[in-house]
Amino acid sequence: MPAAAMRMRPKARRTPTRRAIIPRTTVAIITTVITITITMTSTAITTITTVIPMLMTPSKLPPSDHPGGMTEAEGAALYRLMTWLSPAFPVGAFSYSSGIEWAVEAGDIADAASLRDWLASLLADGSGFCDGVFLAGAYRAACAHDDATLREVAELAAAFVPSRERQLETSSQGRAFIDIARSAWNCDGLDQIIAQCDGAIVYPVAVGLVSAAHEIPIAPAMHAFFHALTSNWISAGARLIPLGQTDSQRVLAQLEPVVVATARRALQASLDDLGSASFRADLAGMRHETQYTRLFRS
Repeated sequence: MPAAAMRMRPKARRTPTRRAIIPRTTVAIITTVITITITMTSTAITTITTVIPMLMTPSKLPPSDHPGGMTEAEGAALYRLMTWLSPAFPVGAFSYSSGIEWAVEAGDIADAASLRDWLASLLADGSGFCDGVFLAGAYRAACAHDDATLREVAELAAAFVPSRERQLETSSQGRAFIDIARSAWNCDGLDQIIAQCDGAIVYPVAVGLVSAAHEIPIAPAMHAFFHALTSNWISAGARLIPLGQTDSQRVLAQLEPVVVATARRALQASLDDLGSASFRADLAGMRHETQYTRLFRS
């Protein structure tokens, strides 16, 4: 090999590394930031650690004898009202239309809007309000064991119906309601209260008597009665117009304030406040008797 090739190459000199010089003020700032970050992280961890048990701990339960905030008596009352005033309770309400069938044929009711207006008038200014007054009167007389007033309310309610078919409707449902209540839901004192009426018991009076005998508060009994009454009217209109299920529910929702207001008026009224101004609905009940084609009994 050439001598030049065999000679050792001199070692390369290393360039000395220069240390980064950081000013003392910068170091102080970095130290402060790190300290704050650690402190905030510790606080966050502490907060999360504290919150997690709070989220996982169930809220305080009500006393065992008040499950869901409802007493045993209130639960029983709600159960009975939902049963007695549901479409499944066999009083035959589905076979009556309260004159709505004639109103549909005459063109007074043709759609959801006209059905709503008709029922609003019937509730606030017609048989709806009057039935509510009779229910409240019968309820209070039964609770007070005022037999004379109870008979007066029962007789006046039976005589207050404007047509033969409406008389059949309310008396048949009242009789069925009483018979089923005595057979399946009898209680102490119910037979004695019924015996004091000494005659036909129409539907609102029957609901008032049975609710009083079972010590169900009058306000929920009144609202449940109006809900059942209104739902049955809408069901008849839905079959006659006809209406779909959604439109029927819209009508029921729109009548809610009318039902609530009428129930409040009926609870505050007396027999002296009775009165009806739904003349067209009364005429519909009378003319239905001679209607050529009929699906309903009223």
